[in-house]
Amino acid sequence: MESIGVMPRWIFEIFGYQITLNKETLIMTWLVMVGFIVFSLLVTRQIKLVPGPLQSTAELLIGTWDDMVKDSLNLDDRRYFPFICTIFLMFWIANMLGLVPFLSEPTKDINTTLSLGVIGFFVAHYSGIKFKGLKTYLKGYCEPIFFMAPLNIIGELSKVISISFRLFGNIMGGSIIILVVSYLVYSLVLPPLLYGFFGLFVGTIQAFVFTMLSLVYIAVQIK
Repeated sequence: MESIGVMPRWIFEIFGYQITLNKETLIMTWLVMVGFIVFSLLVTRQIKLVPGPLQSTAELLIGTWDDMVKDSLNLDDRRYFPFICTIFLMFWIANMLGLVPFLSEPTKDINTTLSLGVIGFFVAHYSGIKFKGLKTYLKGYCEPIFFMAPLNIIGELSKVISISFRLFGNIMGGSIIILVVSYLVYSLVLPPLLYGFFGLFVGTIQAFVFTMLSLVYIAVQIK
């Protein structure tokens, strides 16, 4: 219970400004990126006509998200596929880390989810300007009437908060529940079941929801 609210930190100064970094979040995020690289190297080392388990898994993930992106955006090119697929895999693997002993989910840090939400926000609105043109893009904020512009802007900004805090809240909430229950029952029976529920089920669902919402936001801007 004492670990609730405790953050292992790296503190250093740059040009007189103190910078504080969450050590656990950074290390776990680096582990996710290393996992990406290792998985990619293993899959692409020997690509076969009759795929093995790793190649089949990669083809399933790529094919599924490629179809989703095409159906949602109605584009012939694949410019958004790498971004969308990477977001899903990033959050999915990050949410799975909690199932490994002595590891934790970097997504239970609001900085992780919010940063990806901000990136998705800028990608969506950059795409809106690129596809519609700046004049048409700005005109959309004045619909149905011009004095609705402030509310429309607030609505767009709230999307970032919504998807970021939803993922953060579910992962952090699950971690707290597991910690409290483990303390109450001395880690006997329920915690392994809770780890499986929050890690496999909730973690997968939340990664999928975050990715699909990011995809929908892009689709709304370019149409």
